[in-house]
Amino acid sequence: MTPRPPLNRTLGLALCGTILLLACIGAVWTPFDPLALDFDTRLQPSSATHWLGTDEFGRDVLSRLLTAAGVSLLVALGSTLGAMLVGVALGAIAAYFRGWWDRLIVMFSDALMAFPGLLLALGLMAAIGPTRWGVVIALSLAYSPKVLRVTRATALSISAREFVLASRARGNGELYTMWRHVVPNCVSPLSIVATTLFGTALLSETALSFLGLGVPPPASSLGGMMADGRRYLADSPQLVVAPGLVISLALLGINLLGDAVRDRLDPRMASA
Repeated sequence: MTPRPPLNRTLGLALCGTILLLACIGAVWTPFDPLALDFDTRLQPSSATHWLGTDEFGRDVLSRLLTAAGVSLLVALGSTLGAMLVGVALGAIAAYFRGWWDRLIVMFSDALMAFPGLLLALGLMAAIGPTRWGVVIALSLAYSPKVLRVTRATALSISAREFVLASRARGNGELYTMWRHVVPNCVSPLSIVATTLFGTALLSETALSFLGLGVPPPASSLGGMMADGRRYLADSPQLVVAPGLVISLALLGINLLGDAVRDRLDPRMASA
């Protein structure tokens, strides 16, 4: 089998870099105030002044799109980091200490995995309320079982290695051995999981915002912009097409980058 050309990696980096650049620009500068209302210019088409037109409240769509990209990416990043933190900690504890610790954590993981991730996030958001940090907490808890399973399976095989047994024989504590020798050797599979999880979290955040359970207005998010613009799809399609295109390109770039990370870190792909 011939190795896959680096086109996926290059295109993935280019797409992710472009979306990240737009989000960084939106964090420090926008052509107009994304929250400023101007009912005299509502639902205008694309022009030299407003490149992507205006929405139903006269707000500049491009300015809102720049800030929305940053909000959605930050929520997805926070959700991914939260899921990785919870999953790695619980997975490593379950694999290393085993016994009733393992049984208790696996039961907790099975209970969460009994629900689809987005459905569980919907339930948690209904209880927490539509806030930015509420979305992060809900998605972190919803997707942490996936990280937990990968960490536990990898750590179980690593904890029986000679260097782990040697660390115990030298008198190192259990926690020191786990975080110094076991967890670092789980980085490769967890890197693959993290890239996949980031795309899933971005899509889930978009779905929650589209349903009105994500980042609350007046803050802009990609899913919220699509939800607001669908009522004017016939007259102003850019209100839905622009954020939808950003989401599609971001997910494509993340998936391509995830494939490149998998090809680089997965020994089975390297030997194919």
